[in-house]
Amino acid sequence: METVEGQFGLEFIQIPAGEVLLGTNKGGWIHASERPRHQVNLPSYLIMKNPLTKAQVATIMGEESNDNSSYEGMDLDTLQSVCNILSKHFDDEVRAPSESEWVHAENEIQLSAGLTEFLADEATGNHRGARMDGRPRDGDLLGPMAGHRVAFATHPKNKDVKVRYSTPADRSLPKVVTRLVVSPKRSGDDIRVPDTADLGANIRSEILWTTLLGIIPSFTIPIFRGFSSYAVDGWTNLLFGGLCAGFVTGAFWRPKRATWFVEDGELTRRR
Repeated sequence: METVEGQFGLEFIQIPAGEVLLGTNKGGWIHASERPRHQVNLPSYLIMKNPLTKAQVATIMGEESNDNSSYEGMDLDTLQSVCNILSKHFDDEVRAPSESEWVHAENEIQLSAGLTEFLADEATGNHRGARMDGRPRDGDLLGPMAGHRVAFATHPKNKDVKVRYSTPADRSLPKVVTRLVVSPKRSGDDIRVPDTADLGANIRSEILWTTLLGIIPSFTIPIFRGFSSYAVDGWTNLLFGGLCAGFVTGAFWRPKRATWFVEDGELTRRR
């Protein structure tokens, strides 16, 4: 990848335009916070290979430091001050990466073991309403949660093991860092993942699979084992047991959900 040198000695990697899929299409309830899976179309942008260091932040803020370790304890106020200064030297937008930008560049960037990096996206409960052009998701939350951001954390000993979660970014916390991107400014309406699911289709699917995987086996098993009378006399117990079994299977497995795409400027979905 091409390296681009910016102001204050900052080095960026040029990431070409491309597409990335975020989220999951797994149907189990435990995956609900990661749905729906959707395609994000990204323009070319610049991203720092490593998180901001203490020396870099000091230089940008007009101070002196020779400490090239990561600037741990980064918060939104400090980041905004840094971005405001750098914005005077770039025509494009300077900010933390969006989740799609970070994932798209994941193979080219580094995050040391034990660190948590927060991104520009607000930490919402799922991907509904997410932007599909690479811009960060912000302005959707009110109250204390508005200060939480999507984050990636690395294993304390193995930097190749990462987990996506959220972290408070409105205050300084140990081991929390961030990096910068220089991304084209975009304005106007954007295409987003629909805010709501097809509730009717989800209810019909749940009734079908709870019946097939829970209720029907609950009644047929005692019949096959020679307890046909219990299938009649104890039908309430069998029905309740079947419902419970159906709900448990729903936590871990249901058919894959559709993935949202943008094709010729139109929002579509495919399984």
